[in-house]
Amino acid sequence: MKHQNYPHSWALGKGSLMPQEEVMERGKRRKQLVIGIPKELQKDESRIGLTPEAVEMLVGNGHQVIVESKAGTGAKYSDNDYSECGGFIVDNHSEVFAKSDIILKISPPVTSEIEHMKGNQVLISSVRHIIQNKDFFYRLMNKKITAISYEYLRNNDNSFPVLRSMSEIAGSTSVMIASEYLSNQHGGKGIMLGGITGITPTEVVILGAGAAAESAARTAISLGALVKVFDQSVDRLRRLQEILGSRLYTSIFHPRVITRALLSADVVIGALHMDSNGPRFLVTEEMVREMKKGSVIVDLSIDQGGCIETSECRSHPSPVFIKHGVIHYCVPNIASRVARTATVALSNIFAPLILSIGEYGGIKPSLLDNSGLRKGVYIYNGLLTNSMIGLMYGIPYKDIELLMAAF
Repeated sequence: MKHQNYPHSWALGKGSLMPQEEVMERGKRRKQLVIGIPKELQKDESRIGLTPEAVEMLVGNGHQVIVESKAGTGAKYSDNDYSECGGFIVDNHSEVFAKSDIILKISPPVTSEIEHMKGNQVLISSVRHIIQNKDFFYRLMNKKITAISYEYLRNNDNSFPVLRSMSEIAGSTSVMIASEYLSNQHGGKGIMLGGITGITPTEVVILGAGAAAESAARTAISLGALVKVFDQSVDRLRRLQEILGSRLYTSIFHPRVITRALLSADVVIGALHMDSNGPRFLVTEEMVREMKKGSVIVDLSIDQGGCIETSECRSHPSPVFIKHGVIHYCVPNIASRVARTATVALSNIFAPLILSIGEYGGIKPSLLDNSGLRKGVYIYNGLLTNSMIGLMYGIPYKDIELLMAAF
């Protein structure tokens, strides 16, 4: 397919991660970038940061994209898909890290990958600070990397675009997963998630009222299920009720009310990250013990330790276990289960972001103009800028706003 020069850039507007008309001031100089997309080493990670169409758009705007061979296999994209769109395919994993100005990956880099970096580069990936160690941050700092965590990126409404997008996918997927495991084929109760004429609908209890919960509730209601949502915020519940309508039952957290709901629930979806200052779990083991045999729990909070006491972290190859007669599905990174959809969603965010960095002439001027992008930075040119990470690991840190003011 012939590459085109696009008349309008997908520039990153001030505080926004949405594609829009070019908003650069005159005199700003474009910079041609080399973007590297390595194959993910994490076993359960099937997503990739850019679709072939996004690669074509970047190449059409004068950038070079290096894609490691088979990097898109998990999302059902072939090397040929990327090469036809202008991507440069390489077989050497280290070459992607050594030759790129911007490294775009999903999982945090491992030690060997950091060692392959040439230094003074931009890294866009997750950080997962809870599972890291001090050495991880010092290695990036010693390479003078500017590291951007996509978990921390913000839009101009102060929302988290990547987290919201992945949460929406996880919420919808969790209902489909529950439907699978309610069937005889997977040892469930042998019932259909939803309802048909003359048969009592299945009951779905959702813990939390955020993006994942909203998506799960919307999907479950569309299938005909009776949905009950619990959250500690009346405002969030009211918002959800207004969006989804009167077919939704809502309640704030009352132990007795939740216990009664669990007794009749066919599916429980945990979509709540527990506050470190509050109780460790919302649903106790005793509550699970009283649930109907063959019912299903999907704990979407398992990557943060879970919000259900009986949850145990599992992997995609072995995702479920049964405890007290209840089927538990507790796999972090559920979005990777539908890697193609997740990749398109990620690419819709990352492609405009990278184009903007090039349009502004590099990472420094881009950071100066965009507060949402600044909030995603946890290391700037070798200096730690995230206070939470600094306090957790005892690493000195600087305020990025003060660093930007120095320009």
